[in-house]
Amino acid sequence: MAWRPEQRSMQELVGYLKDALSGRDQNAQRYATMMLGQAKSTPATANYLAYILSDGPIFQDLGLSPADNVLVRSSAAINLKNTVRAHCKAFPQSNMVYIRSAVLSTLQDPVSQVRNFAGSVISEIVQKGGILAWPELLPELLALAGNESSNVSNDAQEGAMSALAKICEDNKQSLDKDYHGQRPLTIILPKLLDITSSQSAKVRAFALASINAFLPQLSQAVVNSLDSILARLFHLADDPSDSVRRNVCRSFTQIVDVAPDKVRPHMGGLVDFFVLQQRNTDDPDLALDAAEFWLSVSENRSLCPSLAPFLGQIVPVLLESMVYDEEDILRLEGDADDADQEDRIEDLKPQFATSKTPRIITNGHVGTNGDIVQTALSNHPDNDDDLSEGEIEDGDDIAAANVEDRWNLRKCSAAALDVLASNFHGAVFAVTLPYLTENLRHRDWPNREAAVLAIGAVADGCMDAVTPHLSDLVPYLLSLLEDGEPVIRLITCWALGRYSAWASHLQDPDDKKRYFEPMMGGILNKMLDKNKRVQEAAASAFANLEEKATKCLEPYCGPIVRQFVQCFAKYKDRNMFILYDCVQTLAEHVGPALKEQALIDTLMPAIIQRWGKVSDQSQEIFPLLECLSYVATALGSDFAPFAGPVFARCISIIHQSLEQYVMSINNEAFDKPNKDFLVTSLDMLSAIIQALESHQSGELVETSQPRFFDLLLFCMENPSNDVRQSSYALLGDCAVNVFHQLRPFLPALIPVLIEQLDLDNMKGEDIDQGFSVINNACWSCGEIAMRESSDMGPHVEKLYQRLLGIISNPEVPMSVNENAVIALGRLGVDCPQTLAPHLEEFAKPFLHIIGPVEYTDEKADALLGFNRIVERNPQSMENCLTEYFKTSAAYARHSNSAFRSGILESFYRNLIGYKNLIPNFELFLQQLPTRDIEKLRTSFNL
Repeated sequence: MAWRPEQRSMQELVGYLKDALSGRDQNAQRYATMMLGQAKSTPATANYLAYILSDGPIFQDLGLSPADNVLVRSSAAINLKNTVRAHCKAFPQSNMVYIRSAVLSTLQDPVSQVRNFAGSVISEIVQKGGILAWPELLPELLALAGNESSNVSNDAQEGAMSALAKICEDNKQSLDKDYHGQRPLTIILPKLLDITSSQSAKVRAFALASINAFLPQLSQAVVNSLDSILARLFHLADDPSDSVRRNVCRSFTQIVDVAPDKVRPHMGGLVDFFVLQQRNTDDPDLALDAAEFWLSVSENRSLCPSLAPFLGQIVPVLLESMVYDEEDILRLEGDADDADQEDRIEDLKPQFATSKTPRIITNGHVGTNGDIVQTALSNHPDNDDDLSEGEIEDGDDIAAANVEDRWNLRKCSAAALDVLASNFHGAVFAVTLPYLTENLRHRDWPNREAAVLAIGAVADGCMDAVTPHLSDLVPYLLSLLEDGEPVIRLITCWALGRYSAWASHLQDPDDKKRYFEPMMGGILNKMLDKNKRVQEAAASAFANLEEKATKCLEPYCGPIVRQFVQCFAKYKDRNMFILYDCVQTLAEHVGPALKEQALIDTLMPAIIQRWGKVSDQSQEIFPLLECLSYVATALGSDFAPFAGPVFARCISIIHQSLEQYVMSINNEAFDKPNKDFLVTSLDMLSAIIQALESHQSGELVETSQPRFFDLLLFCMENPSNDVRQSSYALLGDCAVNVFHQLRPFLPALIPVLIEQLDLDNMKGEDIDQGFSVINNACWSCGEIAMRESSDMGPHVEKLYQRLLGIISNPEVPMSVNENAVIALGRLGVDCPQTLAPHLEEFAKPFLHIIGPVEYTDEKADALLGFNRIVERNPQSMENCLTEYFKTSAAYARHSNSAFRSGILESFYRNLIGYKNLIPNFELFLQQLPTRDIEKLRTSFNL
C-alpha cells in the first residue's frame, strides 16, 4: 500500500515550514525552527517533506496562495536536504524509495525555484548514498534532459539538466570511479555533449557547465572526449544565449590550464571571440568570464607567447574594461568625508592569524608576491543557484559597501594587464601609452582613475619602458593625491606604491629628494585623509613602500613614527588593522633603527593605549599581537619595560582558550575557541623570549601563572596544526633562551615531542601544514639536544627511529629532511655511543641531505655529532665512504663556523683512521674530484 500523509500532521508541519522562512514574527520563526529540528530525526518527517515538495494532492487541498505555496515547498526542500544529509542512512528502504520518486517527479514542476531545490535534494541523496544506491537515476535524468521520448516538456528538461549539473559538480570524483569495470563518466560525457544541442538555452548552458565540472581533473574520459568537446565549443561560440557563451568562455579557460596544446592552433580565432565577448556591455558576467581567459593564458608559460601577435587587440579591450561601470560610478561619486564616523559592524572583516613560516635553520627563504589576485568564480550558469539553500542575498547593501572588495571585470582586466606586462614588457607599454596620453588628464574622473590603474598595473612588467616617463608621471600622480574625488586619491596611493621600489633605490641624492621623498611623504600624508577608504589605500601603499625601501627608510623613522601615532589616535576599528601592518613592516625592515629612545617614547605609548582598549575576546587581538611581535623583535631588550604585562596577558589568553576548548569537548553547547587566540599569543611569547636578556625572559617564565610549561604542553597536543607549529617554535626558543627554566619539564615534554615526529600521525587533508609542525619539532629537538647533552640518552633511541622515518620517506619536503638530519647529528654530539650501532642505516641519507645545507653553526654541530658517531663505528661507512670524504673536503673549504677548529679536528681523526685502515689509500683517493683531493691534502695532511 502506497504511503499517504495524515492531513492534520501535514497541516501542522506546513505551518512550521511557513513560519521558518517568514521574517514577520521572530518568536514564531524560532519556535518553528526548533520544532522542525526535533522532527528531522523521525523517518516519516522526510516523507512528509517530500510530499509537500512534490505538491501532493492533500497539500494542494490546503488552498495556499501561490506565493505561500512556493515558500512552503522551498522550506520543505531545505529541510529535506538537511534531513537527508544527517539521517538518510538510518531511513528504511521504503522511505528512500518514496522520497526518490517524489523528488524526481518535482523536476517537472512549472516553478523554476522549486525545480532547483529538488535538484539540490537529489544531489544530496547521491552524495550520501552513492551512485550505486540509485542506479536508475542518471539514465533517467539524461533521458529527460535529452528529450529522448520527444515529448518531455521544457520545464522537465531544464529541471533534469539542472539536477544533473548539481550532481556532476558535487560528485566529480565518484562519477569517474570504476564500478565493476565501468566508469559512469565515460557514458555521461557523450550524452552531455549531445544535450548541448538542445532547443532550450538553459539546458545547453547546464549541460556545458556539467562538462566544465570535469575538465580540471583531465581524466581519461575527458581526454578521450576532448576533441569532441572542442568541436562543440567552436559551434556554441555563436550561440545566441549569453549564458551558453559564458560557459563556452569558462570551458576554454579550463582547457588552457589542462591542455594548452589544444588551444594554441586556434589562438587567432579565440582572440577575436574573447575580445567580442568582453565588450558585451549587456552581460557583465560574460565579460568577466572572457577577461578570465586572458589572465589564464598569460599565466601559462607555454601558451602565453602565442598572444604576442594579438597584443594590439587584447590590451585595448583590457584598458576599456578597467573603467568603472555606470552603477559603480553612481555609488562612488562624491564619496563622503567619513573619517570621523564610527565603523559599522558589517564594515569589519573577520581577522585571521598570519600563517607563520616554519623555523628554518638551513637554506630556506621566504618568497613574497604582493600582487597576487585570488579568484573564486562559480561554474554554474544559473545565478539563482549560486547561494546555498537558506542563504539570503542582500545584493544592494553588499555592493554598496564593497565596490572595491568584489572580484569583477575591472579587477580581472587589471590583473591580466599586469601579467601580460610581466611577459611582454615594452610591447604592452607601447600599446598602453596612447591610452594613458588620452585619459590621464581626462575631464571625467572614471577615465582618469582607469588610466592611473593602468599605470600601476604595468609597473612591475614595464619598468624599463615607463622609467623615461616617470619624471613627468610621478609629479602628476602626486598632484592627484589632492583630487576632489576620493576614489582618485585611493587609486593614486596604490599606483605610487607600485613605483616605490624604483624611487627608493635611486642612487642620485638629488633624484631621491625629487621623487622618493615626495612620494613617501605624499602617501604618508594620505594615511590621514578625510576619507576612510583613502586612509586604508594609503596605509596599504605605505606598507608596500616599506617592503620595497627596507633599510632606505632608516633616516626617515622619526616622521614615519609620528604619523603612525597620529593614525592611532584618529583611525576607527577597520583601518586599525592595516595600521598594525604598517608598524610591523617598518619594524621588520628597519629593526634596530627603532631602538632610539625618542622613537620608543613616541610609538610605544600609542600601541599600549590601543592594547588597553582591545578585549581578550576581540579578533583585533590577532593583528595587534602580530604587530607587537615584530616590534619586540626590533627593540630587543629595550622592549623589557613593556614585556611583563604583555607576557602575562598572553598567558591569560592561552589559559582561557584552553579552558574553552576543554569545555567544548565535554559539552556540545559550547563553541570551540578560535585557534588564532592561541597561535598569536604563542608567537608573541616567542618574540618576547627571544628579544629579552635570558635572565629577564627566565623571570617571566618562572613567575607565570598558570605555569608556563604546563600550558605549552597542552598546546603541543592541540589538534590544530597551526597551534602545534607555534608551540614547537616556542619550545625551541625556550631551549635557546631559558633552558634553565625548561629543563625540569623535559621529562613531560619530550615524549610529546617524540610522538609529534611520527609521520603516521599526519592527516592527509592538511599535510603541508603538518610538515611545518614536524619541521619545528625537529628544530626544537636539535636545540634541546645541544643543551641537555648526555642526559638526552634515555630518549635518543626513540628520537632516532622517528628521525630515520622522516629522512627515509621520499614524500617529506627537503627543508624538513634538512632539519631532521641536523637534529640527528646534534643528538650525536653527546650521545654518539647510542647512535653508532645504527650508523650504516642512516649515514648515506644523512650525507646526501646535509651536503647542500648552508654552512651555519647548526650544521657544524650536526657534522661534529656525525663525526663522533663515525669515530665509534668506522666500519659502517663502507657504502658511503667517498661521500664522507667529499663532505670533509667541502666543510674544510666553506666553513667559517665558530666551532671550525674542533670540527676539523674530528674530521682529521676519522680521515687519518681511514688512511690507516684502507690498504691502498692513494688509489681510494683517486675516486674523488681533484679539488677535493687537494683540499684534503692541505687541510688534513693526507
